[in-house]
Amino acid sequence: MRVVFMGTPDFAVPSLEALDATFDVVGVVTRPDAVRGRGKTLDPSPVKACAARLGLPVREATRMDDETQAWLRGLEPDILCVAAFGCILPQGVIDLAPLGCVNVHASLLPRWRGAAPIQRAILAGDRTAGVSIMRVVKELDAGDFCLTGSVPIDGKNSAQVTDELSHLGARLLVRALVAIEAGEAVWTPQDESLVTYASKVEKAEMRLDPDDTAVANVRRVLASSDAAPARLRAGGRGMRVLAARTVAGLGARPGHLRIEHGRVALGCSDGVVELLEVKPDGKRAMAAGEWARGLHDDPDCRWERI
Repeated sequence: MRVVFMGTPDFAVPSLEALDATFDVVGVVTRPDAVRGRGKTLDPSPVKACAARLGLPVREATRMDDETQAWLRGLEPDILCVAAFGCILPQGVIDLAPLGCVNVHASLLPRWRGAAPIQRAILAGDRTAGVSIMRVVKELDAGDFCLTGSVPIDGKNSAQVTDELSHLGARLLVRALVAIEAGEAVWTPQDESLVTYASKVEKAEMRLDPDDTAVANVRRVLASSDAAPARLRAGGRGMRVLAARTVAGLGARPGHLRIEHGRVALGCSDGVVELLEVKPDGKRAMAAGEWARGLHDDPDCRWERI
């Protein structure tokens, strides 16, 4: 079976590797080189780097223009596979391959259609996160699905959950294509009454707040990303919180930061969050206890929403 793959971030790499090991991947489409992370140089997408390593032809595209669509038709694919590509596909592309176009979506559809399903699952306190193999249709993430799988969240951060789902999704994608090729795939329509949407996470949502609960603040830390980091102000200075947990036994009044035997506690509306790792503005990441040594003159300082 001739497969064209479309994807961009790390999440998509295991799917490309699994497809290449099982089928004939005739082309890869990804987003163009961009400044990624904190570097100032243009870097290839993780999918482009993977395709280069596998010796696969690559086309970079920000949209499905006429030239890109002509390139796709010239590959004569039997099926198109998408995983976090980052570009809306027009109907002409969706209908291009005789076996259709399928997507690896990181949620248990119909819950969390949209841009940030993993982060939304964490912020909402879902016990599990999942992945669905679905048909691509014009409406956002509304296609029928044939396979799903899930992993427990259990206090994992978004990077950990994303990594687990990327590998689970890759295995399900291969199973789905085998079934599709054999004409044995069973497709389930989504229940529209159960649909929820995972809108992009905004920076303001990730600001820790002493007037909020300890659990809600820890969920912000777990769902944090470089694009929308969990942040607060302590002792008048801003910082990013990289790791934290709810605890009992560390006394801290709401809105106060308390240090006990090298442990750093944030008082919230209903309990306490222990800071484990932080990155003060303009400084490197460090253990919270190391950062707290600089507060020796103010061992019970205030913290606030930045």
